[in-house]
Amino acid sequence: MSTTVARAPHATRVRGSRTLVLGLGLVAAVLLLVLVVGLSIAVGAKPVPLGDVWSAWRNPDGSFVSTVVASRIPRTQLGLLVGAALAVAGVVIQGLTRNPLGDPGLLGVNAGASASLVITAAVLGGTAGRSVWAAVPGALVAALAVYLIGTGGRRATPVRLVLAGAAVSAVLVAVVEGITLANPEVFDTYRFWVVGSLAGRPPSTVGAVLPFVVAGLVLCLLLARPLNALALGDEAATSLGLRAGRTRLLGAAGATVLCAAAVAAVGPIAFVGLAVPHVVRGFTGSDHRWLLPYCVLLGPVLLLAADVLGRVLARPGELPVGAVTAFVGAPFLIAAVRRGRVGL
Repeated sequence: MSTTVARAPHATRVRGSRTLVLGLGLVAAVLLLVLVVGLSIAVGAKPVPLGDVWSAWRNPDGSFVSTVVASRIPRTQLGLLVGAALAVAGVVIQGLTRNPLGDPGLLGVNAGASASLVITAAVLGGTAGRSVWAAVPGALVAALAVYLIGTGGRRATPVRLVLAGAAVSAVLVAVVEGITLANPEVFDTYRFWVVGSLAGRPPSTVGAVLPFVVAGLVLCLLLARPLNALALGDEAATSLGLRAGRTRLLGAAGATVLCAAAVAAVGPIAFVGLAVPHVVRGFTGSDHRWLLPYCVLLGPVLLLAADVLGRVLARPGELPVGAVTAFVGAPFLIAAVRRGRVGL
């Protein structure tokens, strides 16, 4: 009895210490995000000192510096939304499928968005194909098709969803290739979008994707505890009173909305949804109550840092952020694999 009593306070102290460390880590992540946001606004073809960025944002006076800062703010805002959406969608998909290599493209969202954009451009013209709304419907329909095919009237399982996603993506990729090869104008629109970039997007894009991202983030954050139970397996989760099918459906819906908004806004961007959850999991463990908030903060850090790096490396031009994240994200993921931290 005395041994049990002695262990209980020790376990409480350990949990309290871990909570303190993770809480301080969140504060550090917020500070890092603030720094990267400042760099995103300051760095470009015309560098702006960080002190001038704050002054120009607080008191815009119509000067050249104020104009430059104002032009970069929507791009930074878009990076914040897309980075958070991709990272959270990645960790949710990995949790739902219990697949450490799960990423936002696993449910056919990227292929659905591509097909929707290409079809819209072919029917309504290239300008219509560059709208956010041209890609969102296809992403949602593709994810719904994957879920319906993966269940087939039975219980959804990770293997069925992954196989259905691969099949639907293969069909949609064939549709995209067929249309773009037959129509050069559509191919130009598709090429502009598929590269994955924060540059060249109109400021209205932020307002167009904001409701989707907020709704998806709220839904996914509310599923933190159910995702922890689901990680134990469907039978164990059911014994704990969890409705695994409903949790998987809600999680897939939240991840799909986030992916659809992000891909529609800036095109498919690799490795953010795959690498960030692995890096975060090495620090927080597999508890989604910490994983999700960290991904909300560090997803934008990776995306904006990659965007800044692309501007620096190719100045006075710039590299698309989709290309930079592939080079930046791959070493992080390889390092995580070598340390043995990929498992869920």
